[in-house]
Amino acid sequence: MRSFLLALGCALVVVAPASAGGWATAGLAPPEGISSGDTWNAIVTIKQHGTTPLAGVQPAVIITKGGETHRFAAEPTGTAGVYAAKVKFPSGGTWNYAVYDGFTQYGGAKLHTFAPVAVAGGTSDGGFSIPAWTWILVAAALALGAVFLLARRARPAHAPVAQP
Repeated sequence: MRSFLLALGCALVVVAPASAGGWATAGLAPPEGISSGDTWNAIVTIKQHGTTPLAGVQPAVIITKGGETHRFAAEPTGTAGVYAAKVKFPSGGTWNYAVYDGFTQYGGAKLHTFAPVAVAGGTSDGGFSIPAWTWILVAAALALGAVFLLARRARPAHAPVAQP
C-alpha cells in the first residue's frame, strides 16, 4: 500500500509540470480616435505564463460587430513576443476586438477579449467627406469676392469728364 501511494505521488508530481505550460497572456492597447477605413497598427504582446515572451506563435486580431467578423494576422516585429497587425474597421459603431494568442502547444491557444471600442464613421462606409482646408479656401474665396463687389460699388460708375 505504501509503495502504491508513493507511486501515485510521483505520478502526480510528474504530471503537474507537464500541464503547467499551456497558457499565455495577450496584451493589446485599444485604438484611440480611430475612424472606419483608418489603419490601426495593433501591437500585440504574447507571453507564456504572463512573463516569458513567446516567439514562433501565429496570433491574430479579430474584430466583430453584430454578425460581422474580420480576422487580421499578426506578424513578428523582430522583438520576441511582440507582433503587429494592420487592422481596418469597415464601418463606424461599437466594435468588439480580441486576440487569438496562437499558442497551440499543450492545447492552450485561446481568445483574449477586450472592452469594446467606438469607431467613428468615415469615408469607407459610403459617407462623403470634405477636408477642413477645403472649407477654409471656399470661405476665403467668398470673402474676397465680397470685398471686390463692395469696392466696385463704392466707386462711381462714370468718372467725371474734365472741363477745359
